[in-house]
Amino acid sequence: MKQKRIPALVLCAALLAGCLLAGCGAKDDKLDPKNPVSLTVWHYYNGSQLSAFNAIVDSFNSTVGKEKGIYVAGYSKGSVNDLESAVRDSLAGKVGAEPLPDLFSSYSDTAFNAEQAGALANLSDYFTQEELDTYIPSYVKEGCIASDGSLRIFPVAKSTEVMILNTTDWEPFAEDTSVTIDDLATIEGVVEVARKYYDWTDAQTPDVPNDGKAFYGRDALPNYFFVGAEQLGQSLLKVENDQAHVNAGKEVFRKLWENYYVPMVNGWFGAYGRFRSDDVKTGSLLAYTGSTASAGYFPKQVETETESHPIDYAVLPVPIFAGGKNVIVQQGAGMAVTKSDSKRETAAVEFLRWFAKAENNVRFGAGSGYLPVLKEANQVENFRKIVSDEQLEMDSITDSCITFVLEHMDETEFHFPQTYTNGVSVRSVLEHSLADKITADLADIQSQVDAGADRARVLADYTSDAAFDSWYTEFVSEIENAAKD
Repeated sequence: MKQKRIPALVLCAALLAGCLLAGCGAKDDKLDPKNPVSLTVWHYYNGSQLSAFNAIVDSFNSTVGKEKGIYVAGYSKGSVNDLESAVRDSLAGKVGAEPLPDLFSSYSDTAFNAEQAGALANLSDYFTQEELDTYIPSYVKEGCIASDGSLRIFPVAKSTEVMILNTTDWEPFAEDTSVTIDDLATIEGVVEVARKYYDWTDAQTPDVPNDGKAFYGRDALPNYFFVGAEQLGQSLLKVENDQAHVNAGKEVFRKLWENYYVPMVNGWFGAYGRFRSDDVKTGSLLAYTGSTASAGYFPKQVETETESHPIDYAVLPVPIFAGGKNVIVQQGAGMAVTKSDSKRETAAVEFLRWFAKAENNVRFGAGSGYLPVLKEANQVENFRKIVSDEQLEMDSITDSCITFVLEHMDETEFHFPQTYTNGVSVRSVLEHSLADKITADLADIQSQVDAGADRARVLADYTSDAAFDSWYTEFVSEIENAAKD
């Protein structure tokens, strides 16, 4: 993804050069098809993503793998969290834990822990500068997590976030209230639209007070904190000597709180099922922000307890804070190679290099919602040509999401958090702390209303300056404690 023009490109070039400090070019170890190397891969793919990955592995094994003497066996560990737990247990040598596989899908936090333990191969030993220059610079930069700047996570697939709207049920609301899709361009605009939607749905049952419906939700709350702070001009955390500390000022946290916690406790935003696409399916939400890799789960119809009806959709930009920078998240696990002998590492790199080829990478992305990693494949016309030439079948909304992102790459700055000690713990705080508070506060608010309290007065207490100050102090303390080495 193209970053902020000339200065950023120069920076990326310097960082990529750093990735090669440990060596350049593939090693001389020769693979022998008569004595094939068997490689194990752990990943977290499920559903359509698992099918797409299995097809890629089968294709490799029957072609290049067979020719060079490499056999790859993939194993899904369940969810991302399950995979991370399995890797941590292996690193810690827990009783009953399996040995680390030859390759594993990994986000930077987990890979950083493995790198600190000395468990990862230095991939800079296997790629030339010319090769790395063919990939999206920020994807490579994200994988350069070693202290010397060398490459430890190879980018095989990336994703970002989009906003997806149920346009079928949006249209009558928009017509009655004169809201437009343009109102959804900013986070503040989404909050205001959500407030109007709550009031509009509440008014449809005048005999039942306070039964308005939520309009919007989001997956991956940590992304909201990291990217929201960047949009507002400050990094959420500052990392020095692999140690993270809270960097964003109180005013940034106030903005984040006002535009997530406040609409959540008011009922304008919502989070009910495991993912927000589940909430759209049950009619509990009209729109959500989520990963392009989750697009295939956006429902084709709403199913409530009393009826069901088909819905159409629109793929929209992720809302940005008013006046803020157009920053959205860069995410998606890469592949780490476990340190072993040079022959096994060479075999693993051969698989990764093949996986990242344009036609293979697009084939995987078409079935999984991930973006390709080569520069050439990220051009819309090239992507569409590969889809056509390979006769790939794509779910329409996955197609729409990937095409939308590729078309808007040049307008967007993509962000990924730095790696640091206890990054997994910090991310857990960002994922659960505010979400758990919202769940508890909603229950308390409803209990007071059921007991006869005025809802507006109760909400005023929960969204007051004092309430924010209390949350801010506790939340910052939680993050700092989680980050301590």
